[in-house]
Amino acid sequence: MKRSNTESLEQLIHVFLREQGLETPYNEYKLVNAWPEIVGEVISSYTGNIYIKNQILHVDIKSPALRQELLMRRSSLKDKLNNHVGAQVITDIAFH
Repeated sequence: MKRSNTESLEQLIHVFLREQGLETPYNEYKLVNAWPEIVGEVISSYTGNIYIKNQILHVDIKSPALRQELLMRRSSLKDKLNNHVGAQVITDIAFH
């Protein structure tokens, strides 16, 4: 017997997270954890505190030269991070 109204587990989890108001915090968590994978281990080792506030990713950078390099790549980093999560989580990145 074939079921005609089936949904994947992934779809059910997304519906549950949305209904409980947890979809945004979960996507923010995934994005922050994706930082080392997107920028690489070397750059990640020069970063400190990473958090999201008002759709802006805040990243503490320990090297002024690296901060300048990342400022020039800010737009592409934002796009890569949002694409990795599969949602528009951040609108900008602020380096401190």
